[in-house]
Amino acid sequence: MQRWLAPILLILLALALTLPVLALGASWLQFDAAARDVLGQMAQTVLPEYALTTLLLCVSVAIGVALVGMATASMVTLFEFPGRRFFEWALLLPLAMPAYVVAYAYTDFLQFSGPLQVWLRESFGLTGRVFPEIRNTPGAVWVFTFSLYPYVYLLARTALAERAAQLMEAARLLGAPLARRIREVALPLARPAVAAGVALALMETLADFGVVSYFGVQTFTAGIYKAWLAMDNRAAAAQLATMLLAVVALLLWLEFRAQRRLRFATLRGQRAGSAEAQPVRLRGSRASWAVAVCALPIVFGFVLPVLFMLRPLIGGWDSLPWTAFLQWSRNSVWLAGLAAALATGIALALAFAQRARPGPLTRGVAQLASLGYAVPGAVIVVGILLPVGWLQAVKPDTTVGYFVTATVLGIVWAYLVRFTAVALQSVQSGYTRIPASLDDSARMLGTTGLGLAVRVHWPLLRRSTAAAALLVFVDVMKELPATLVLRPFNSDTLAVVTFQLARDERLGEAALPALTLVLVGLVPVILLSRTLRQR
Repeated sequence: MQRWLAPILLILLALALTLPVLALGASWLQFDAAARDVLGQMAQTVLPEYALTTLLLCVSVAIGVALVGMATASMVTLFEFPGRRFFEWALLLPLAMPAYVVAYAYTDFLQFSGPLQVWLRESFGLTGRVFPEIRNTPGAVWVFTFSLYPYVYLLARTALAERAAQLMEAARLLGAPLARRIREVALPLARPAVAAGVALALMETLADFGVVSYFGVQTFTAGIYKAWLAMDNRAAAAQLATMLLAVVALLLWLEFRAQRRLRFATLRGQRAGSAEAQPVRLRGSRASWAVAVCALPIVFGFVLPVLFMLRPLIGGWDSLPWTAFLQWSRNSVWLAGLAAALATGIALALAFAQRARPGPLTRGVAQLASLGYAVPGAVIVVGILLPVGWLQAVKPDTTVGYFVTATVLGIVWAYLVRFTAVALQSVQSGYTRIPASLDDSARMLGTTGLGLAVRVHWPLLRRSTAAAALLVFVDVMKELPATLVLRPFNSDTLAVVTFQLARDERLGEAALPALTLVLVGLVPVILLSRTLRQR
């Protein structure tokens, strides 16, 4: 019985984490004449616009994050200039800003009735709109570019830090000028990292709902919610979700392919502080350009949005809904804490099973769990609600729908599908630092099974486990698409309230929950910057 219990539990866990994707695949088995008519109508009306807008948005964001991320990574890795140490960690600050908060901040400040256009009209006697409308596809590209470029920056910086300085010096000794060294040495080194970072940024772009909904950009994610909530057409929502999932699967494959190429030989016996390995020192105008290249992304992606949100917060301080804010915060902390505890527990169990009983089953379940973060929240919502609808059609008196939609069961399930991968990656990283010889020594002393995990592994995994719980907690706090649909009644979170207030053009009231999310997001960014500064 004990021999079969662990495999059965692993299989059930894999089914629970992959059910939303399996449900979307099963929805095509019901492809009848009605579903064919729905698909045909979408192909004649909204589907071309969804596909073209999504493609345009992804291509533009890919170019933007690649240019900004690669430029900043090259500056702080290949060159020495005033403030380089500061920019190494400050360039991570936009990671703390949810993209939809950045969108609300820019809209509040730059719109027709915003303070900037009002001041320009009053000061210079202008009439009408001074700046073009920001709530469109170019505005969304701007927001996503300066919110998501740290994905490219992190990976490109890591790739360049491995060998770039040594190889750049070798190219200099061979007579190559600086421009050629960057073009033929640094860029090829960082190309796989840039590709992987762009793929991650595009996954976040496709999964976003707050920005595209607020800006009126007709992407697949916005179409899924419109088909499900506005049109009450489950077949159309399932078909759109499947198409979006196919695009995400392609990006996931490209990211995996790029990650496999992120391997470089390391030089042995070279002194870390040798002159050959030092970055090129910039002076004068070149140093000023380097400072500008690194400072502008921080200003556009973090400093200005925070200042824009502080203005209405300070102006309406006396009328802020503090009682409601405490309730929103309590709901957010409760859901995030519950999801973080469960996801971390599942990650610990999976990682220990993979360590204690390595095999195809444990490895396969861990890989399936690791893919959940790539699935957009809108796809998970449709994948969870479809089986509930099928079950209610077969057995109308079932209470499954109530437990999934009116309690925390459904929303926590969606969180686990999406964020167990985050916890699992952190725990697995901790396990890589525990030598297998410790397990052998413990077994020789009579400690096996659960005792091995509690007495040997747990003391060495505390930091990794805390990091895993923290990352899941912050991600759940900022999660919008799944929370918006599956949250229980009277359980609005900070992310949902921020979206609703901004949608109702009450941006002053949205500033308080929005800035709270930014403060929460700063915690993992600070920890990450400290880790990167460690030698």
